[in-house]
Amino acid sequence: MSPIQLISFSSHVSKSPLETFVACAHQMLDPATPEPVRRAMEPRLLAQLPALRALGVFELFELRDPALRAWLGDELAELTSVPLR
Repeated sequence: MSPIQLISFSSHVSKSPLETFVACAHQMLDPATPEPVRRAMEPRLLAQLPALRALGVFELFELRDPALRAWLGDELAELTSVPLR
């Protein structure tokens, strides 16, 4: 089953932030993914960043796709610049 089918037809939400992140990233990087679906994946993927950062995922692994790496690098930089309340 492709990541598109997995997310589109799944009756339950992924069990972990990492599963959600990987499924969304695969879907966003798949050239066959329609643009509206890709845009719908963006907020789901971004919502996983705080948990993945807290787990140290981005200290252990590097994203291979340059565009995705740059975009998420910018998003992670914004997360770290927001003061805690």
